[in-house]
Amino acid sequence: MITADKKRHGRWQARRSLFVVALISLALLLGYLAQENRIQWDVSQNARNSLSQASLAVLKELNGPLAVTVYATANDAQLGNIRKIIGEFLSLYQRAKSDITVTFIDPTEQPQQAQQAGIQANGEMIVAFDGRLERLASVNEQAFTNVLLQLVRPRKKIVAALAGHGERKFDGAAGRDLGSFGAQLASKGFKVGNLNLSVDWEVPAETDVLVISSPQIELQKEEVAKLLAYIARGGNLLWLIDSEPLHGLQPLAEKLALTLTPGVVIDPQARQLNLPITFAIGANYGQHRVAADFEYTTVFPFARQITVNDNDEWQGLSLVDVADEGWVEAGALDGKMTFDKMYDVAGPVSIAVTLSRNLQEREQRIAVVGTGYFLANDYLGQGKNLDLGINLMNWLAGDENLIAIQPRATLDSSLNLNKTVLGLISAGFLLVLPLVFVMTGVIIWRKRTRN
Repeated sequence: MITADKKRHGRWQARRSLFVVALISLALLLGYLAQENRIQWDVSQNARNSLSQASLAVLKELNGPLAVTVYATANDAQLGNIRKIIGEFLSLYQRAKSDITVTFIDPTEQPQQAQQAGIQANGEMIVAFDGRLERLASVNEQAFTNVLLQLVRPRKKIVAALAGHGERKFDGAAGRDLGSFGAQLASKGFKVGNLNLSVDWEVPAETDVLVISSPQIELQKEEVAKLLAYIARGGNLLWLIDSEPLHGLQPLAEKLALTLTPGVVIDPQARQLNLPITFAIGANYGQHRVAADFEYTTVFPFARQITVNDNDEWQGLSLVDVADEGWVEAGALDGKMTFDKMYDVAGPVSIAVTLSRNLQEREQRIAVVGTGYFLANDYLGQGKNLDLGINLMNWLAGDENLIAIQPRATLDSSLNLNKTVLGLISAGFLLVLPLVFVMTGVIIWRKRTRN
């Protein structure tokens, strides 16, 4: 009997030792796998602890190491441990691109280095890639990815905005101007400047994209001739046309084989977004690189119809079709507007087109949008107007590899718990769970002692 008990006890000891060895081996294996393979799941709202697809796409375009120098003190009076904040933020990019190096310099300990670098704020960063430098003072994904976009471009793309005829201004703050869009272009590596053809001999040869945005007075024949010469030699163009006279630009429309239907598009679907029916809702996009994987809504106030005529010179494509249940209103925009089949044009309506042709061993690219309000300060925030506008400019400038939805805005959320709920949670972790573990241990111990 004693011998049987000893054997049974020996087997129990062997099983226990084997279990301990297996448990330790499993822990060591999990530790090794965790060290060699980093897998994370982001369960935060709006995936705030991971990078957007747009940021990941930009990182893929950075062929080479990226160096980030952060000038920050150990602690900031307002932000606290600012180095930790910036380090954790940059780690998101380091996980996606392993050759990103981050160096911290304390401007109070190294004042000469900070002065030589022109540092003006605690936490300012200098981002270096391929011999080029960019500065950044904001710690958020959109700002940092915009800096990367500027570094990806081998040079700043030059945008010349036609001026001198009351056009929408790329640096203007008025509601009809394009100042906000111009600022976004600048943040993404474009250099925007004005072009007055009444004093300039021609559109500069280094211009990547010429923008014509709703002139309010007549262009001189000499100016129009300079525009046509620019198109003839292969220049890229973004033409924003409002539902008003062309002010001398009819020869340009003829050169591009366009028909510009008079009137404003009426879109009853706008009521679903609590918008006027004179705001056309963009949701149907052509099979074009500009709108690839673009499944967002855009808004085109006071748009006009644009049609590409059959021709042997240009390859035309409708980029945005609107108003499936609407029409082009030929009458006045007052009172109760209804469709009149004798005068109005039934939808769907094309309000944005792209044109391209091969010229001098390169592709010439032109985009025509039937409203300048689309990118105006008052309406740029409607839907995804900004994203589609940036995509258009990237395509026109020959940077279609950078066409992507802009980095998402981070949604912050807080969980507010009252004292009762906090007390219950604390009791659960501090009292209930330990008691459950103790009772479980006692039950197991009693069963083993009985055997």
